[in-house]
Amino acid sequence: MTANHNHPFHLVDYSPWPLSGSLGAFFLTSGMVMWFHQLNPSLLILGLTITIMTMIQWWRDICREGTFQGLHTLNVTVGLRWGMILFIVSEIFFFFSFFWAFFHSSLSPNVEIGSIWPPSGIQSFNPFQIPLLNTCILLSSGISATWSHHSLMESNFSQAMFGLTITVILGFYFTMLQYYEYLESSFSISDSVYGSTFFMATGFHGLHVIIGSIFLLICLIRLNNFHFNSNHHFGFEAAAWYWHFVDVVWLFLYISIYWWGSA
Repeated sequence: MTANHNHPFHLVDYSPWPLSGSLGAFFLTSGMVMWFHQLNPSLLILGLTITIMTMIQWWRDICREGTFQGLHTLNVTVGLRWGMILFIVSEIFFFFSFFWAFFHSSLSPNVEIGSIWPPSGIQSFNPFQIPLLNTCILLSSGISATWSHHSLMESNFSQAMFGLTITVILGFYFTMLQYYEYLESSFSISDSVYGSTFFMATGFHGLHVIIGSIFLLICLIRLNNFHFNSNHHFGFEAAAWYWHFVDVVWLFLYISIYWWGSA
């Protein structure tokens, strides 16, 4: 990137992180297949290591560009906002496919699963136990994230830190409870179309909760290091958008799969 340019946009420097990230993702997915079939986790560990190292160094570079080099101008931020909006739209369609599969199978169950839903032999979860608790946790985390965001816009950094810390804790608490729920499950992903749709939908949502929790944790670290101010904090704003998207998806999951789908 040249030092002098005649446009307001940010042309990024040459970076090895897209290549290393692609290699990490390739080794990660291939390693999972090897682990599932051969019980050999070596390639999976290598993929995880490369991916984590890429995340740390790529995020470091972006924080440096936006915070210390001043490259994330107002014009650049508009592009970043549209990029985040389009990413969330793509995620909506991603989960739409899971809901489509669920309702396609549940509204007209075929004879192979006993013509009933849940299928014969499947003992579904009680929606008023852990699923309801997780619903309260996610809704509460959405409230605390909004509280933190508005505190930051008012330059109240102590309340912003406190609200964001609560959000991160609730996010990881949700993950812990979902892991416990999976351990207690009486069915698996291979138990008819019910198990497939249940674990694909809730499992990918759980993955998004983990990603969102890490997203917010990085924002908490940056907030503690004074990377944000009341006018320049799009990193935190994007994390809040993503977290609210995760909340809304969970509400649809709870109502359709846990509550209506288990009746």
